[in-house]
Amino acid sequence: MDDNGALAHFSLLAPPPGFAADPYPTYAALRRTRPVHRLGPDSWLLTRHADVLAAYRSTQLSSDKHREFAPKFGPGSPLFEHHTTSLVFNDPPLHTRVRRILMGALNQRAIQRMESGLHALVDGLLDRLADRPAPDLIEDYAAQIPVEVIGNLLAVPHEDRGPLRAWSLAILSALEPAPGAEVLARGHAAVTDFLAYLRGLVADRQAHPGDPDSDVLTRLLQGDAEGRLSEAELLHNCIFLLNAGHETTTNLIGNGLHALMTHRHAFEQLHAEPGLIQGAVEELLRFESPLQLNNRLVTAPLELGGELLPPGSFLTLGIGAANRDPAVFAEPDRLDLLRKPNNHLAFGQGAHACSGMNVARLEGRIAILKLIQRYPRLEPAGPPERDLRLRFRGFRHLPVRLG
Repeated sequence: MDDNGALAHFSLLAPPPGFAADPYPTYAALRRTRPVHRLGPDSWLLTRHADVLAAYRSTQLSSDKHREFAPKFGPGSPLFEHHTTSLVFNDPPLHTRVRRILMGALNQRAIQRMESGLHALVDGLLDRLADRPAPDLIEDYAAQIPVEVIGNLLAVPHEDRGPLRAWSLAILSALEPAPGAEVLARGHAAVTDFLAYLRGLVADRQAHPGDPDSDVLTRLLQGDAEGRLSEAELLHNCIFLLNAGHETTTNLIGNGLHALMTHRHAFEQLHAEPGLIQGAVEELLRFESPLQLNNRLVTAPLELGGELLPPGSFLTLGIGAANRDPAVFAEPDRLDLLRKPNNHLAFGQGAHACSGMNVARLEGRIAILKLIQRYPRLEPAGPPERDLRLRFRGFRHLPVRLG
């Protein structure tokens, strides 16, 4: 898309055909000609890296979503209660407090402790892939890993983990720019069902506490020097942990493996030099960012990209667009496993940088490297089915031949 007239009417509520499958040409055109693009009254889309980074670092922006989500979900509805109580859509002091409690259970020592279990989990999944006549790298592999990791962090019994992925997809799909009535109904039902399950899990954990150094739910239940979280804060942040850890990590692994299979030189390079995996994961996060869009609310007059934005302005941060900005990344549409520096924004920055980013990176490194080492002739077995949501970028199905 390079026609300025068409760009002037670009909307996330009704994007042009093909945008969900490949948004990058449109993002590039917007970045060149309308980098601070008006989506509607008091609503703007940022596509330049410098502007998105400035927004993440600004103290004049809020993550609170009460104003946005009341008309979208209905005040007092299950989705409204969840998305206005969880860590990601809150400002200090609640955000600071919940993040501090969580980070105590997601420190470097805790991540090192989970590494051996993650290797064992991935090895088992790789063994099972060989037994499947038509393996699907999403359903049979990428989606399985974060559900187990977050399930372990919350000490959810293995026999109870079946509904977790479906609940997560339903709740997060409601965050799309224009969710339909059916999507909203599934989201409300998923929050209700998830809360009912968690109340039983919490009661059991209160009676039988775990080790707070490894059991996130026990740590959340203990609270901190300021006291304990309310029941709503506790339950909704447990939901948030599963949702955030599941969706973005599934997409990191799925997007990354698809990119490597379709850029064979990079696949062969990583197979030959496994020591490149850390930089490779960062480049895959940049190249196909699992989270493409984020939002902030302007709380004080703010200048971005030459536009003076008044308080009350609603900003959409184009993460996927920023991560392909040629002003920061040379040849941004090229997958370069050796790219340095690589200041991508896939996990955000500032006070709201993803609290689970190091867990996701560990999952990505182990899952991607072990797969291509075990199956060096891995290749697509037909067209993948892309998930056509705009906020989250990933695949529903990714059929492969192991070779």
